[in-house]
Amino acid sequence: MASPVEVDGLSKYYRLYDERHQTLKSAVLHGRRARYRDLWALQDVSFEVEAGSTFGVIGPNGSGKSTLLRCLARIMEPDKGQVRMHGRVAALLELGTGFHPELSGRENVYLNASILGLSSKQIRSRFDEIVAFAGVEEFINAPIKSYSTGMYVRLGFAVAINVDPEILLIDEVLAVGDEDFHRKCDEKILSLRNSGASIVIVSHGLQSIRMLCEEALWLQEGRVRARGDASDVVDKYLASVHHAQPSSGESETRWGSGDAEIDRVEILGPAGSPASEISTGDEVTFRLYYNCHEMISRPVFGMAIHRVDGVEVTGVNGRDAGLVPERIEGNGWLDLTVPDLPLLPGTYYLSASLYDSSLQHPFDHRERMLRFEVAPGRRDAASGVVSLGVRWRFSQARV
Repeated sequence: MASPVEVDGLSKYYRLYDERHQTLKSAVLHGRRARYRDLWALQDVSFEVEAGSTFGVIGPNGSGKSTLLRCLARIMEPDKGQVRMHGRVAALLELGTGFHPELSGRENVYLNASILGLSSKQIRSRFDEIVAFAGVEEFINAPIKSYSTGMYVRLGFAVAINVDPEILLIDEVLAVGDEDFHRKCDEKILSLRNSGASIVIVSHGLQSIRMLCEEALWLQEGRVRARGDASDVVDKYLASVHHAQPSSGESETRWGSGDAEIDRVEILGPAGSPASEISTGDEVTFRLYYNCHEMISRPVFGMAIHRVDGVEVTGVNGRDAGLVPERIEGNGWLDLTVPDLPLLPGTYYLSASLYDSSLQHPFDHRERMLRFEVAPGRRDAASGVVSLGVRWRFSQARV
């Protein structure tokens, strides 16, 4: 039996003109054809998506991800290869797709759902659910051109998931939603998958790809760099990004009186020497180097780790840990050792701070001062943020 989504040797190119004649007169006067070159956005891409599974597509900007989804949605035709889709397709590819800006939200729901194959009776029966999911009850009769970006996306997604799609295509457009919308989307995607739908997601949200997808495809300059288990493909992609980019946090913010400063943070491996790479399960030490311009009484050091999408993983400080020196002066360092690093593979930011004993006066607070990568190590979890080091035990009663 054929898979719902079959892609075989898909290639697509764009013709880029170095000089284009705008008028017939221009072409006659110049007496030659416009010069152009072909840019291959996709080259020999092949994969299948089984029923009841979710397939992720990752890669940097310009790698061909959105072009791939447009070919799947039949918005574009491939120049080589084949795309075979077996089932009802719903696609949310870009803001406002299928919407008419002059029509109201209500009229656009009926228009968009009918294009996707629902009858008027089916739309009426699902209308309230669509509007409630999108959270646009107050604005449903207003022209959709007055909607915010978030309202546009929520309504488009709500329509797409309520047409009982057998194949659902989702582009990065969902990234504009808030946290509550993301949660509802994730729950609905999992529900659709459990009902047997095939889902293809293009996203820069690598944690979402780990959580939602069984398989993933990494595109680089239109070619397949890796394909397979979603977590493994994400790990390979992150490893390439780690080697290509500096680890310091370019988005650092900093504040404080400056009476004492945190100069830098160093990551040490199990042997106590600087580590260029750390992995889940390693013993890791975060060393905070400080410099006091005057004597500081009862200082409180702090450290926090955030996921790259801003979610705080942990935050600790010396006062809560019962480690507040009587005073510090001059130069020194503080070690915070994690015997068994629980972070799953991914990109993280480290923040460091130095406050007075009341935690009201900051001497130095450096938010997102260091970016670091965690590579695959001990693996007892397939998704989320941390590995709990779970021990499994199974027993079965005698029958």
